[in-house]
Amino acid sequence: MREQYSFDLKIVKKRATKHGDFRKLPNGRFQITINENLNPHQFLLTLVHEIAHYVTHQNFGRVQAHGKEWKKTFQHLMLPFVHPGIYPPEILPLLANYLIRPKASSDSDSKLSLALKDKRRDSDKKYIFEMIVGNEFLLKNRKFVILKKRRTRFLCREINTQKEYTIHQNTEVQAL
Repeated sequence: MREQYSFDLKIVKKRATKHGDFRKLPNGRFQITINENLNPHQFLLTLVHEIAHYVTHQNFGRVQAHGKEWKKTFQHLMLPFVHPGIYPPEILPLLANYLIRPKASSDSDSKLSLALKDKRRDSDKKYIFEMIVGNEFLLKNRKFVILKKRRTRFLCREINTQKEYTIHQNTEVQAL
């Protein structure tokens, strides 16, 4: 039974585009990686998310990454953790709501994402939602201007290239 659910867990440096991942290695073993910078609540949610990928793969083979099989598995695995002894009371309703229809990333739920971050950010940065149309900011050493707010994203223009991008409202940026 133990071999049926066997994978390597690796804690890795912060990655800009993801909190964790699941993959099958060339040697046939399975690996889950989790970013080292996550707080305990983000870490647990990310770990269970990735374990759900593993369990889904074991039970169903190759299926859509965040399809119905994964969603059911993730919901089932997360259920014991939706508890006030594990998550703070202010996060529980947001987490429960997210788990009704979980997405590929907890960051896609802006309220949950912000609550999980505990509203902490680098001291020299702002969340883009704290800014207004016309404000300029730096993101990844590129200069942008905010054009307009959409539902959970901001339409921004990179000043050098004049290309437009939508940027998630919880993105941390360097205000100019």
